[in-house]
Order: sequence, then structure tokens, then C-alpha cells
Amino acid sequence: MVVLRLILLALIVAYAAIVTFMYLQQRSLQYFPTHQATPPQALGLTGVTEERVKTSDGETIVLWYAPAQSGRPTVLFLHGNGGEISGRHARFAYLQEQGFGVMFVSYRGYGASTGSISEQGLVTDALTAYDVLRGKGIAPQQIMLLGESLGTGVAIQLAARKPVAALALEAPYTATVDIAADVYWWLPVRLLMKDQFRSRDYIAAVKVPLLVQHGDADRVVPIEQGRALFAMANEPKQMVVIPGGGHDVIGDEAVWAREAQFFLAHAAAQ
Repeated sequence: MVVLRLILLALIVAYAAIVTFMYLQQRSLQYFPTHQATPPQALGLTGVTEERVKTSDGETIVLWYAPAQSGRPTVLFLHGNGGEISGRHARFAYLQEQGFGVMFVSYRGYGASTGSISEQGLVTDALTAYDVLRGKGIAPQQIMLLGESLGTGVAIQLAARKPVAALALEAPYTATVDIAADVYWWLPVRLLMKDQFRSRDYIAAVKVPLLVQHGDADRVVPIEQGRALFAMANEPKQMVVIPGGGHDVIGDEAVWAREAQFFLAHAAAQ
């Protein structure tokens, strides 16, 4: 009996140590920023300004901005949890080529932006970028939101709070805590996760045209997550399932082209 008690105690202590470690390190397991901070001109982009703006909580974030051609809307892009905006310059160039105005947000803790990463911080950064666009005289009816992976949660919260024309989401989820709870089923994730990005709590407040695109072989954000969120969303809405598409399908130009058509359609309807 003594030996069994000692074994049980050792297991409890080991489990508690693992839980403590995971709690303390959780953001390093959720966010994977890089800090190359390559300027847009060095990546071959033209007509782009790199702006540094203060957020309401005192951080300085970097924004890339290019104005729209006459009659075109502006796309506010919110990226996923890895890399930085300089790694997505091809998407910026594509949107420019379609005549869109473009703003890319370098979240706090990414690229050359200051601060530490958190859910509230990322949402604050998105709100800051939105206000910058409004300050440039761009009307809500001309602002199209585009969220990529983790950034879909940021985009949904922004669309729930601010008026925009349309929302496109790539590989969205009901909540990051729902994904984490499935992966780390043996941990009390729902009690301990700090940044839960509960998109399911905000999607009902989004009342603009919605486009969801998701690969049915996505192992990072399972398509069941996208389908569940889509079912919760208001009309008008459209979901495109990409057969055999993994999480990296969000980098395909075919995905970008559908978004461009979607944005143009709803810009024309204003």
C-alpha cells in the first residue's frame, strides 16, 4: 500500500508539474512570430507606405497601406499565428493588382511591432488599424475584412464591433480553446487557456455578407470547426470546401481570387 501511495503521489506531482509548465508556456505554443521586419520596398512592393501607429494601450504597431484604385474597396487583412506580414507580401501584391486598397496589420509582438502577444492585444491592434482607415476617409461600406486562420477570430471580433462591408474567413474555428481541448484532452484546457478566441460568442453579432473557405484535409484547424462556425453565422453566407486542401491552401491564388470576386460583388452592391 505504501508503494502504491508513493507511486500515486509521484504521478500527481508529475501531472501538476506538466499542467504548470503548459500554463506558463501556453502562449509560446499558440503564437509563432518572426521578427525580420523586411520593408515592403525590399520585397518588390511599390506604392506602399509603412506606417507606425500607437494603440490605445501604448504599443506601436506597423501597418502596410496602399490606397485603392478609383471605385475599389479596401481590404483589411488580419494574418494567422505564424510568421509576419513580410512573409505574406505576395498576397499584398495580388490584392494591389486587383485594384483594391490594402492594409496589412503587423500585430504586437510580430515583425517590428512592440509589445507582448495576447488575444485582447491583437483585437486592439485590429481596432487601431480600422480607425486608421476611417481616419483616411475610407467609409465602412468600403472596408472588407479578411481573416486568415488565427486571424479569423480577430476579424470576427472586429466585425462584431465595427461596421464593415463584408467578411472573408480562411480556415476559421468556433474557438481556439475548442481546438486545444481536443488536442490536449488530458489537460484542463478550458479552465487554464488565456487566449480562447471564442468566435462562436461573436459570430451572431456579425451581420454582413460572409465567405468561408476551408480545406477538407486541414489538420491544423479541422474543417468541422469551420462548418460549425458557418452554421452559426447569419445570412447571407457562402462556404467553399476545398477538396484535399490542407491548412496551407490559404496560400493558393485560387482562394484569393474567390475572395476578390466576393469583395467586388459586395462593393458593387453598396
